[in-house]
Amino acid sequence: MSRRSFVKTAAITAGAAAALGAQTTTAFAESTYPEVIGNDTVVVKTCCRGCGKMECGVKVIVQNGRAIRVEGDEGAWQSMGNCCTKSQSSIQAAYHPDRLHYPMKRTNPKGEEPGWVRISWDEALDTIVDNLREITNKYGGESIACQVGTSRIWCMHSESILKNMLETPNNIEAWQICKGPRHFAGTMVSGFGCSWMETIERPKVYVQWGGASEMSNYDDSCRTTVDVASRADVHISVDPRMANMGKEADFWQHLHPQTDGALALAWTHVVIENKLYDDLYVKKWTNAPFLVCEDFDDAWMDENGFPTIRTDGSYWQVKTRLLKESDIVEGGSPYKFLVYDNNWEELAKQGVTHQYGAFTWFNADQEGNIDDTGGFWEGENYSTAKAYEGREAAQENLLPGQTQGWVPDLLPFDPAIDPAIEGEFEVTLKDGRTVKVKPVWEHYKARAAEFAPEIAAEITGIPAQEIIDAAKAYATRIDPETGYGNGGIQYMLAIEHGTNAIQNARALDNLVGITGNFDTPGGNRGPTIVPIDGDLQGFGAWAPGASTPPAEINLKQIGIEKFPLLGWWQYWCDGPTIYETMVSSDPYPVRALWNESGNFMSFANTTTAWEGLLSLDFFVDLNLWHAPSTDAADIILPVAHWIELNSPRASQGSAGAMGATVKCVQPPAEARYDPEIVMDFAKRWGYEWNPSDPDNLWPDIQWQLDDSIKLLSDDEWPYQEWTVENGKVVKCEQKGTPLAEMKPKYTWDEYVAEFQANGWWQAKDVDPKQWGTYRRYQTGGIRARNREWARLDYTVGKGIADWKPGFRTPTMKQEIWSTVMEAHHPDDPSQFIPNWHPAPHDRQAEPERAKEYPLTVTTGRRIPVYFHSEHRQLPWTRELWPVPRVEINPQTAEEYGIEQGDWVWIETEWGKIREVADLYYGVPKNVINCEHTWWYPELSQDAGHGFQLSAVNQLIDNSAQDPHCGSSNLRGYLAKIYKATPENSPFSNPVPCASDGTPIIHTSDDPRLKEWLPTYEGRE
Repeated sequence: MSRRSFVKTAAITAGAAAALGAQTTTAFAESTYPEVIGNDTVVVKTCCRGCGKMECGVKVIVQNGRAIRVEGDEGAWQSMGNCCTKSQSSIQAAYHPDRLHYPMKRTNPKGEEPGWVRISWDEALDTIVDNLREITNKYGGESIACQVGTSRIWCMHSESILKNMLETPNNIEAWQICKGPRHFAGTMVSGFGCSWMETIERPKVYVQWGGASEMSNYDDSCRTTVDVASRADVHISVDPRMANMGKEADFWQHLHPQTDGALALAWTHVVIENKLYDDLYVKKWTNAPFLVCEDFDDAWMDENGFPTIRTDGSYWQVKTRLLKESDIVEGGSPYKFLVYDNNWEELAKQGVTHQYGAFTWFNADQEGNIDDTGGFWEGENYSTAKAYEGREAAQENLLPGQTQGWVPDLLPFDPAIDPAIEGEFEVTLKDGRTVKVKPVWEHYKARAAEFAPEIAAEITGIPAQEIIDAAKAYATRIDPETGYGNGGIQYMLAIEHGTNAIQNARALDNLVGITGNFDTPGGNRGPTIVPIDGDLQGFGAWAPGASTPPAEINLKQIGIEKFPLLGWWQYWCDGPTIYETMVSSDPYPVRALWNESGNFMSFANTTTAWEGLLSLDFFVDLNLWHAPSTDAADIILPVAHWIELNSPRASQGSAGAMGATVKCVQPPAEARYDPEIVMDFAKRWGYEWNPSDPDNLWPDIQWQLDDSIKLLSDDEWPYQEWTVENGKVVKCEQKGTPLAEMKPKYTWDEYVAEFQANGWWQAKDVDPKQWGTYRRYQTGGIRARNREWARLDYTVGKGIADWKPGFRTPTMKQEIWSTVMEAHHPDDPSQFIPNWHPAPHDRQAEPERAKEYPLTVTTGRRIPVYFHSEHRQLPWTRELWPVPRVEINPQTAEEYGIEQGDWVWIETEWGKIREVADLYYGVPKNVINCEHTWWYPELSQDAGHGFQLSAVNQLIDNSAQDPHCGSSNLRGYLAKIYKATPENSPFSNPVPCASDGTPIIHTSDDPRLKEWLPTYEGRE
């Protein structure tokens, strides 16, 4: 790639070294490399963590050792100087009078005000070890559960080291309903995290599906979202509710809640019928031409894609109806998938013959068990140089200085085969039977036709012609000369909050792929990859032991029988089931919980979850505050805020930024960084996570401990090469540079100095071979992108970083026909191709229920000043948004005698809550839009801090879930609504009150807000 080289990275390093010379640097706890404004005021460039996992560049103004203000960093190209309300109010969070400063233990029974008393760190950690050890000895490690939510900076130990340390498969994650389903589905379709869209590249058609990132930074900053939507040739909003930018859209696909999959398949039908798909991509890089034989009784192949390997060396297997060489000849390969070649006769005239006449094959052998052509078609084996031939991207409207990136030309077939994607063919199997087979594409077409626009109109409520027009606007290339599509689909959490979560994501991922928008500029690219030691999928400080526990432990996972694919996925157990298990002890006791930023209000029925927490024998919570979860805990541990920490940082999504969260001030009193707490606990537990290191340090956070940070080229990364015989790993060899011999490109101080001087790096410049290159399925980069998972000797993996073309799926193709789904649900062929079914308890599924509960509930929208359950105790944010609001169409409100500002009851058979009516024509007449995860920090006298009053998930059926990943049915269920009056409200007060009658803060002039103003004293 002549336009870019790794020399640029080396030059950056050399420049930093030259600038610093031989000076001795100090640990960053004492040094911030500030820009000096006055004698006592400094400005620190850092990365905001006021919400989600977004990487907005900000500046923290520090005066006399105190952070006094947060401002947007105008030099941060990925966030364009954005600094939202949550970011600005971070000062109020860091200096809040209710911050936890010391470890605390409970003195009162659970269900009451806890009666916290201060204890030492030694007492706290020793108490935790003693209790967890006692419970483990009595019931086994699986009786301990871990819970994790959105990361503060790094608090994901529950999904990494703690599972192995505690020998438990039971990890409760908000990930189960928050990006997890799309990662789960994406791993089936193409690759982990490939759903993230590169909005920063300003796609020509911007599709915002089920979200409003202009209101709350999550995948991209709100300012960037507005800029992208405004500059796009076409802007499409897919949302039941008219979002803020939705009113500016060219198309508003106003679908009924939880009918996203039906709409996605309707778009697919329009694309196929109008031949708007990328023919070469479909034939070469998806399994569309693979032949489906529905007459197989037993046809197995080894699955070779993440995360199939178990730590005992055995593999999951894929049972598939896709035709393979092993099906037609004895001794044939189970990895060679046969397709019908439309050009076989013409090629034969030219002297090119196929091994099986009219049929050619694709070799999906990923381990080199047959030859070295895994990832290639019969007769094909192109060079790496050929794979990279292309040109710079041609995206318009990029920011000045923003790198375009390199787009390899999509290689044609060589030899010039033409895999058939339509038709029906006869094949003789090795047992002598002659059967008829069809390409996967025929099945895909048939499924999409089930949701043709006139049919989808009845399901979604969108007129058929509007569906057709929007689909054509998305898929018809505005600038065909670029060689790629108009852009990906920025689909967000709405598609995951229901019982079609996995199928929705599969439908959207495949739609992106067939239209030529997978790993293209402005397309769906996945997590940013940068060579920072400590990086995982784009956000910093992964922990060791991130592999799954051994098979004998993982098979004990709660919910695995109800959701078989959780055994394949191996990340989370089913949250709703485990909360029930805490109470019932069925199938075995779950008696303890380690909670690190997890939120029990996020996805299960909140009342059920709370009962589960109260029933535990022991519960430890790591937190910034006294919150609903801490009220059920036995020990609480204080953690540091984002302005009090150091961490390398890269975009979790496709924004392609690399920088740092930089420590601006010291944490208060005895608050500690999460990894330090877990390290201390691990040592007391007697767990050695890195025996090869004499200091027993975590390699992945060495930047925190010995001031070193590494920028490594691909051939330096340590990885493992596995030798497999008869389905077992018989040898594992370390390759690349041994961990102990890695040479840091920067010390941490040098890295921060460079960051303070020059700001955020573009990952395309730092790693041009990986992030700076598109179409990495052609170059091998897709299969190398997850190198982090196998870089250390304790991580399980195989074939990572083999740089073979294709995807990390069993067929090495983008899987329209899912072999993983087929293997785990072999008796339900309707699941193999993306599908859609009505949500349980919706009017389409249960029309009788609608007579008593006539309104459809949707929830989970972004609120500008909050992030999920966060920031309710910050004066600025609570003043702006003091109460939870339920949006109601004015005509619906009039029908129920409800006026603007009325408190209203919202009720289902599973619970009822109160929220304030907000009349809005942007929601349909039969839909109400509730706010989620509300609690009231001011109600400290009651256990749970008043979540019982307004937390919306009390309304959901705990057992209504996605059949594959267990995602809760958070949207699209039925409820009734009526005005709260003195007669039907406790304490004769429509405003929610504590058990002693104290009302919540419900107006912006409540004097209690002043009690939460920052205090700079008492932090020692």
